Amino acid sequence: MKTGSQGKRARAATRKARRSTRLGQAAQCNVTVTFRHVEPTEAIRQYAERKFAHVGKLIKRACEAHLILSVDKYRQHGEVTVKSGRLSVTAAVETKDLYSVIDLLADNVGRQLTKHLEKIKAKKVRSPSTGVVLAASEEL
Repeated sequence: MKTGSQGKRARAATRKARRSTRLGQAAQCNVTVTFRHVEPTEAIRQYAERKFAHVGKLIKRACEAHLILSVDKYRQHGEVTVKSGRLSVTAAVETKDLYSVIDLLADNVGRQLTKHLEKIKAKKVRSPSTGVVLAASEEL
């Protein structure tokens, strides 16, 4: 072992500290709300921003969410598109209340993102260890 070099535990501790600071930074989700045939209110805009703020935490990186709220007579309609890098998720809902539209859109997008992230985790296959490979070759 060289003199003056860090030990294995010290290197692991510094890696862990760097990772925790990187993950500690909140992933921002820029939410833009577009109102069609509706009087834009600050309360609805803040509610939508608060509901879609957790999307950045799910993805763990910066993203953009574009929410379109429209009203046709008695139907409140909402569409949302969330983009982050190459990932793009969309959802559309129609109910009788704008707040419930926002809730349902947030739930749909959250469900789609968690399903996507689970698929990514399932694809990561580790190569077998040397002992397993040698044991398998000896059996043949």
